[in-house]
Amino acid sequence: MMIRKTMLALALAAGALTATMAGAADKNWTPPAQKIYAQALSDQTMKAHPELLSVTLHGVPPGMTDAYTMFAGSYPDRIGNPDDPDDIDVSKKGITIVDPRWHRTKDTAPKFVVLMPMRDVHGNNIGLVVYAFKVKVAGNQYERTLYTRALDMRDALARRIPSYEALFAPAK
Repeated sequence: MMIRKTMLALALAAGALTATMAGAADKNWTPPAQKIYAQALSDQTMKAHPELLSVTLHGVPPGMTDAYTMFAGSYPDRIGNPDDPDDIDVSKKGITIVDPRWHRTKDTAPKFVVLMPMRDVHGNNIGLVVYAFKVKVAGNQYERTLYTRALDMRDALARRIPSYEALFAPAK
C-alpha cells in the first residue's frame, strides 16, 4: 500500500512538472528579473481603474523578430505568452477590435474587451494594448461608453511612453 501511495505521489509530481514545463515551453519571451517600466504602467493603470478586469501590453520585445507577445499585464503568469492572430493584426495593421465576448463560455463573468494600437508620446503606433472591462450583464449597451473610456486610457498611457524601448527599461 505504501509503495502504491509513493508511486501515485511520484506520478502526480511528474505530471505537475510536465505541465509546468509545457507552460514554459509555450512562452516565446521571458521577462527580465527586475520589473520593467511597461509592467509598472500596467500596475498603475489597474490601480487607477477599478472598472478593469485586466490590461495587457503586447508587441515584439527588443532584439527579437516576429515574436509577438504579451510583455506586461495584470496577469503576470501570462507574460511571455505568444499573441493570438487578432492581437498581431492590431499590432501590424493598426486596427482596433471591439470584442464584447458575450459567447465565450470559458469566461465566468461577462466582460467587454477593446484591443487597440498602443501609442507613444509622439503618436506612433508601437504595439497593442488590451483593456478588459467588468460589465454586469452581457449586452451591447456598454459599447460606446467603454470604447470611449478605452480611447481615453490609451491616450493617457501614450503620454507616459517616450518610446517603445523605454517600456523595457527597469521600472523606477
